[in-house]
Amino acid sequence: MTTLRIPRALSIAGSDSGGGAGIQADVKTFSALGAFAMTAITAVTAQNTTGVFGVIDLPPEFVARQIDAVVTDIGVDAVKTGMLSTAPIIEAVADRIRHHRLARLVVDPVMIAKSGAPLLRPDAMEALCTVLLPLADVVTPNLHEARAITGRPVATLREMEDAARRIRDLGPRHVVVKGGHLEGAATDVLYDGAAIAHLRGERLPAGHTHGTGCIFAAAITAGLARGQPVAEAVRRAKAFVTAAIAHGLPLGRGVGPANPMHGTTV
Repeated sequence: MTTLRIPRALSIAGSDSGGGAGIQADVKTFSALGAFAMTAITAVTAQNTTGVFGVIDLPPEFVARQIDAVVTDIGVDAVKTGMLSTAPIIEAVADRIRHHRLARLVVDPVMIAKSGAPLLRPDAMEALCTVLLPLADVVTPNLHEARAITGRPVATLREMEDAARRIRDLGPRHVVVKGGHLEGAATDVLYDGAAIAHLRGERLPAGHTHGTGCIFAAAITAGLARGQPVAEAVRRAKAFVTAAIAHGLPLGRGVGPANPMHGTTV
């Protein structure tokens, strides 16, 4: 009798009540890409397409309990972290990742919402850089996040390459600096410690981009859970999030959500 292998992906992130980003976007992306989705919620936000109107962080010990619950029963093939908010939450998550020896970790260093609301407390930056990034297989900062991590300007392709090298020095095995905010082509920079690769994508209208960072990192995670090499998972995720933007949903009065379920929409 053949046992069916089901790829299992865990998202450790905040809840977006508007459904466009965070845990909700991750679950949709995992499901669309054939991975079984599990969650450990770090924070609950009151949020829609126009902004973030409140955040309640969960106790770090309860975040850890959620991770323990799914790992010890269902198991995990790949993990993605998103909004982690505070240093104690970051430390609790890193502790559980080490304890359970979880591999294939994708860190989306969420710092600010599309609306501009801060999602990472200033005192949590050191914990992110020193405690979590060394555990990551892939880290996916945008230009703002790369600038915050490195303390240097990141506004050109050459500066993105320099940021990728500096961030990898902090411990992650692969760095993807996302160029969605660049002028011209939407070019990302992938660095594996040996070579730089430029991943170019079509520049699309920015009307439906809520959740794109979450979708991109979750798509990488789903690919890793399915056994894809990192470079392949990143390239496929780039194509997937581009399609999600192209099929964005005309919802809300602000920045509309990208659509990770575009392949299954009737």
